[in-house]
Amino acid sequence: MSDQTPPPVPDLWATIDTLSEWLDTHRPVEGREGVLLRILKLSEEVGEVSEAVIGATGQNPRKGVTHTWDDVQAELCDVVITALVALRTLTPEAREVFGRHLERVRERSLASAAG
Repeated sequence: MSDQTPPPVPDLWATIDTLSEWLDTHRPVEGREGVLLRILKLSEEVGEVSEAVIGATGQNPRKGVTHTWDDVQAELCDVVITALVALRTLTPEAREVFGRHLERVRERSLASAAG
C-alpha cells in the first residue's frame, strides 16, 4: 500500500472549455474551414494510436518495437481530448450533448446485453 495520494484529476469539461478557448485564440484558419480542420485533427490522432499499436507489437520488422502500451494509452487519451474539443467547437452545450448520447449508448448496449 502506498501512502501517496494520487494527484487531483482536472475537471474534464472545464479543461475542455479552456483548451477549446486557447485553441480558438491560436487558430490560423477561421470560419467553417477552421472548424473542419479541428474535426480532421481527430483523424491524425487516430493514426497516432495505430502507429503506437504497431510499434508496441513490433509489427514493422524494419523498426521492431518502438512504442509501449503506455504510449498507446497516451495516444488514446489524445483521441478522446481531441474529440471532446471538436464537439465543444461545434456546440457550447458539448457536455449535455455528450451526456445524452452516452446515455443512449448505455441504454442500447445494456438492453441488447440483457435480451
